[in-house]
Amino acid sequence: PSPAELETILTIGARVPDHGKLAPWRFIVFEGDARLRAGDVIAKVFAKKNPGAPASDIEVEKKRLTDAPLVIGIVSFTKPHPKVPPWEQELSAGASAMNIVTAATALGYGACWLTGWFAFDRDVLDGLGLKPDEKLAGLVHIGKPTKPSEDRPRPVLSDIVTRF
Repeated sequence: PSPAELETILTIGARVPDHGKLAPWRFIVFEGDARLRAGDVIAKVFAKKNPGAPASDIEVEKKRLTDAPLVIGIVSFTKPHPKVPPWEQELSAGASAMNIVTAATALGYGACWLTGWFAFDRDVLDGLGLKPDEKLAGLVHIGKPTKPSEDRPRPVLSDIVTRF
C-alpha cells in the first residue's frame, strides 16, 4: 500500500468500539528491511530456545514477516478503569485488527491476520519493543494477492445460532 493507503488502513484500524476512550492498542508497522530485522529477533530467540535446531529451521523463523511487503502488528494493553474491564479492552484490540484486515481488503489488497509461537514469547515481544504489560494481538500481513484465497470451512449457521 502507498503511504496514503497505509494511513487510511491505520485510521480505520483506530476507529473501533473503545468504551472509555482508552485506546488500549497501538500499531507497529513493519515494511522493507524492518521485516528482516524483526525476523532476526524471532530467529535469535528461536535458536536460543532450540539449541539443536537445524539451520533450515532458523532460516524459516528469519522469514516470518517476509511473505507480504507490509505487516502491521496490533499491540494490546489494558488500563485500570472502574467501568471498562480488561477483557473489553482486549476485544477492542481484536476489533482493531479486524478493521485493518477489512480496510486493506476494501482497498484491493490481500490481508491475513496471523500470530504464531513468537507472538506469545516474551523475549520476542521485548525484542520487538513491546513494553512488559503489552501483548501482541496479531500481525496483519498485507500485499497484492498472487493467487485467489481459499476460504476455510465455516460453521453451519444452524449449529451456532440460537434464538432467545
